Amino acid sequence: GKYTLIWVHPKRGRAGTDAGQVMASRTGIAVHDAWAPYDTYPLAVHQLCCAHLLRELAAAGVLAPAAAWPGQAADALLRLKTAADDARAAGRAGIDPELLAEQTRRFRQAALVAVKDHQHDTSKTGRKLHALARRMRDRIGDYLRFAADLRSPFDNNAAERQIRMVKIRQKVSGCLRTLDGAQQFALIRSYLATATTHGHNTFRALTDLIIGRPWLPAVN
Repeated sequence: GKYTLIWVHPKRGRAGTDAGQVMASRTGIAVHDAWAPYDTYPLAVHQLCCAHLLRELAAAGVLAPAAAWPGQAADALLRLKTAADDARAAGRAGIDPELLAEQTRRFRQAALVAVKDHQHDTSKTGRKLHALARRMRDRIGDYLRFAADLRSPFDNNAAERQIRMVKIRQKVSGCLRTLDGAQQFALIRSYLATATTHGHNTFRALTDLIIGRPWLPAVN
């Protein structure tokens, strides 16, 4: 929550991510949605964003209104989130093991039921629900890491908030008209976002940058 780096590249995927010179050497916990290129970086362990999953489960409930598994999986996630938040607030090292085991079982059961219900459905909706169910089943450890390891957040909303300003700029301007301008915008946003999270006034940080005395975070 202290450092922001935004950069620009003509391509998405591994090439664009490598241009930031961060993920290839990153260790610790990387929190992200289920976009496949993130999984090509093996040094980090992964926490899949549960806010994204809750939206997918809500959509699944609309697409399959008679199914109970979307609600059961969402309920298990939210119960674990509440337990993890309470444990952090109380300064505990983890949540109650019995609660963790029970809600993990409920989440896994929901995924298994979903896989069985949709495995033979060849419609577009059926394939979509089956893919979601298989991801929940196969990556349950990555979805529920936040409950087993309290260092891991429930979602990647902190990163999404930093990206929001870029998207607003695109919506207002229609686009970023030159690559050079986009790179400058990304550098300035990275600088200001990082300064702000370290408690520095945005206007002062920008003024210091303009006069050639930019604020820089301490190097550990």
